[in-house]
Amino acid sequence: MIDFLRSRPTVPSESAPATWRRPEVLLLLMAAAVPLSFATWQALLNNFAIERAAFTGAEMGILQSLREVPGFLAFGVVFLLLLIREQRLAYISLLLLGLGTAITGAFPTVIGLYITTVIMSVGYHYYETLQISLSLQWIDKKKAPETLGRIIAVGSFASIIVFALIWLTSDILALDYFWIYLIGGGATMAIALVAWLAFPAFPQQVEQHKTLILRKRYWLYYALTFLSGARRQIFIVFAGFLMVEKFGFDVGAIALLFLVNAAVNVWLAPKIGRLIGRIGERKALIFEYLGLIGVFTAYAFVESATIAAGLYVLDHLFFALAIAIKTYFQKIADPADIAATAGVSFTINHIAAVLLPAAYGFLWLISPPAVFLTGAALAAGSLLLALNVPHDPRPGDEVMVGRVPLAGPAAAE
Repeated sequence: MIDFLRSRPTVPSESAPATWRRPEVLLLLMAAAVPLSFATWQALLNNFAIERAAFTGAEMGILQSLREVPGFLAFGVVFLLLLIREQRLAYISLLLLGLGTAITGAFPTVIGLYITTVIMSVGYHYYETLQISLSLQWIDKKKAPETLGRIIAVGSFASIIVFALIWLTSDILALDYFWIYLIGGGATMAIALVAWLAFPAFPQQVEQHKTLILRKRYWLYYALTFLSGARRQIFIVFAGFLMVEKFGFDVGAIALLFLVNAAVNVWLAPKIGRLIGRIGERKALIFEYLGLIGVFTAYAFVESATIAAGLYVLDHLFFALAIAIKTYFQKIADPADIAATAGVSFTINHIAAVLLPAAYGFLWLISPPAVFLTGAALAAGSLLLALNVPHDPRPGDEVMVGRVPLAGPAAAE
């Protein structure tokens, strides 16, 4: 089995007609597979949890903390790469994501939802870690921002299909949660199997380190990643919960809201990628964090369902600018560090994500506005860090203040 998982890479011969069997196409296909499960899980979660499992904000906070534990343990990807090739591990992760989603509707209890969420989350977070690593390895630096934008756009297009089908199946056909979860998860598993069988194992241009790596000169990247994870939890967990609990959005309305988000991303994400390539990571991140300060402050005091929905779309749009964190790292990194650092950075991203949702769940019971005001504070901290990103980041020029000198040609400390 281990020999099969780590079999030597093969690529199509130059005379082969299947020119679509390229790394970029595989990345786009897998990007489309993820939302079929995760968008289904996300769109149904608040209503399923409240209606079937009698969740309050406290249980929701605990569930979201459990969901982030696999993300916190994403550094384990590095050790799995000793046994399984990176590309095949991505396929296995997609299969787990689909499985966890497919069985969610069969366990409408607090404990059942906790367990299926963890299964789904292991697949999701390990795939996302690997997707970042493979993208930064396979895509040229000059094309990376635009290509990453296209990956977001493809995922968003798949999300549009999911949200439209959820609206159709829940509001028109009145399908039970069980069947909707089963269809979404099953579709992801089917695409993962097709990708595994149809695409060759692409060779690595640079052999990746298979040990945990923390480099002092990456400190700004780590800090931006940490605050991004903390801030994003407020959006993922409590912005949607606000729509259901305070403004009474049903499944169809939530699905429609997600559909609008996805439609905007299909059109705008590639443009955002091109914009980042043109203006640079520093300006893109500063713009993102200024916008998020305003959005989170507005969340705290909004009383109109229409305005709240508008904030939700705007919030989601600003997060697309987080492409700049990935391309910033690609520019400053030793190419051999990418896989190991992707796992470590995902863990850093989820340190706060594991702890904050449960804590915020209890804070929500006392003061929902306080939850969003802390999000504005986190965005302000990110803004200060973004001011330290150089105009032209590269190895040896990773920050404007607090630079760590290179000790060798390979950027070793």
